[in-house]
Amino acid sequence: MRTKSSLLCSVACGVVLAVGMGAAAQAKTSKKHHHHEAAAPAPAGATAEEVKALADEVESLKARLDQEQMAREQTEAKAQAAEAEASAAKADASAARTQLAEQIQTLPGEVKQAVVANTPKPGWWGDTKVGATVFADISDINQKTPGALAATGTTAASNGYPADNGYGFDIKRAYLIVDHKFNDTYSANLTTDFLYDGTTKATQLFMKKAYLQAKYSDALVVRAGITDMPWVPFVENIYGYRYVENVLIDRLKYGTSADTGITVSGNFDFKPVKVGYSLGVIDGSGYKAPDVGNFNRTKKMDLEGRLNVSYENFTAAIGGYEGDLGKDVNGVTVNHTANRFDALLAYVDTRFRVGGEYVSAKDITGVTTAKPVKANADGYSAFGSFNITDKIALFGRYDWVNPERDATTASNKTNSASRDEYFNVGLSYTPVKGVDVAMVYKRDSVTNGLLVTSNGAAAPASVSAVQNSTTFITTANASPQGSGIIGGLNGGNGAYDEFGIFMRYQF
Repeated sequence: MRTKSSLLCSVACGVVLAVGMGAAAQAKTSKKHHHHEAAAPAPAGATAEEVKALADEVESLKARLDQEQMAREQTEAKAQAAEAEASAAKADASAARTQLAEQIQTLPGEVKQAVVANTPKPGWWGDTKVGATVFADISDINQKTPGALAATGTTAASNGYPADNGYGFDIKRAYLIVDHKFNDTYSANLTTDFLYDGTTKATQLFMKKAYLQAKYSDALVVRAGITDMPWVPFVENIYGYRYVENVLIDRLKYGTSADTGITVSGNFDFKPVKVGYSLGVIDGSGYKAPDVGNFNRTKKMDLEGRLNVSYENFTAAIGGYEGDLGKDVNGVTVNHTANRFDALLAYVDTRFRVGGEYVSAKDITGVTTAKPVKANADGYSAFGSFNITDKIALFGRYDWVNPERDATTASNKTNSASRDEYFNVGLSYTPVKGVDVAMVYKRDSVTNGLLVTSNGAAAPASVSAVQNSTTFITTANASPQGSGIIGGLNGGNGAYDEFGIFMRYQF
């Protein structure tokens, strides 16, 4: 447009200049006429014709410029339209790519749905999982019990009670686990276990768990049947070396890992703090000695509970037990109620694990003891481990216990000097997920008395340990593995030493 205006101005200036020059020439000619009247006159129409020609040229130029301007505007319009079309095409391509990506993401789900829709629905086994966990060891045991033991007029050998020392391979636990899911809320579990029978030299199969579960939310899980107790499995999970040794109250037989009844548990996430709880109403007899028909039904149920709080890697928990341990049945007089208080403090991360457990028990072994005698006990366990690598860890543990005594009269309650000390130390190796192998040394020693623990030699049948003519501990039948006696009477001492390879494999 600016070019067109410049050209028109130039042409107009040319016309004006031409007109001016023509006028000047005419004036000059006129002046000459006065001086030279003999000269010929100039033609008057020449200038007008030139102006007209210039005007026509201006109009022609203007028309041509208008055409050029129109052509440029059309070209610019086409360019803008082409640019708009290109932008639209680019947007369409981007939308197409986005849609394609979304379709690609949803394609596996659609394929899965199509496969599921066209796949025959499986039977109940489709929602059932089967697994197993085995604790085993090969070790050398050396048990010393120098205290005198009355057993049909004989005494124990100096190298053990009985002489079970030496090398051997043991399967301590073999769990066969079946889990079934009915839907997102209801499920069931069946876990079998076994033990060695000291009388028949065979194994006995029994139910460790058999429960129906209703999980309404993370905060409310209800189980009914033979189910996990609130305390022992919780501590086992933090301790991490159950395949080497039971946790404190399980080792001392002051508590058990499962029982028959109903439990309610749950977890609340109050970030960064997590709170958990578990409460069980159980019969108290344990999973190895359930009620039989209408003959051993207890007159009331026992209670066990736990409350735990976790913050980052720290966990603190308290728990307790109260009841008659399933002994309040027909024909049995219960004189005391068993009570137990538990506490735990632990720190666990990817490299370190350290914790401590405390127990205070009352009448755990004296529920049926005649009044007014009550048996008390207290003790603690400290444990820790350090992961040297992802597969190798160093671990250890120390227990100290002032155990109970099941005495019949107050004069025989002389347990203040009795002690049980236990420790283990070892190196564990995890070659593959689900397999743990550990080289372990452990020692369980009892001073000034006898104590039944998860270690020790199994007591033979019909043996009564007598102190001052008062029955102190009696085993009517042979004790199974895991219910051994350590120590001696009349101030005697005993020690159980074991060194070997312990392992756990599960799938």
